[in-house]
Amino acid sequence: MDIEAIKIRNAKVEADKAWETSWTRKSFIAFITYAVASAYLAFLGVEKFYFHAFVPAGGYVLSTLSLGVLKKFWLKNIYASCSDV
Repeated sequence: MDIEAIKIRNAKVEADKAWETSWTRKSFIAFITYAVASAYLAFLGVEKFYFHAFVPAGGYVLSTLSLGVLKKFWLKNIYASCSDV
């Protein structure tokens, strides 16, 4: 594999990682989660379904915020001890 192919592959990997951690992606997933939950709750006849649909969307957003902290802990404590073996 030549150097140019490696550079192209690395650029693609970096772009994929940027997308995975972007607020654009997280916001879109939260919006879709809210829309689907709203539709489902409206179908069930839940009062104020538009308010209750924030629960799963909010849970998703909170989980994405905590993943960075969890990842740092995992890399430092779990992954590091596994790679020593």
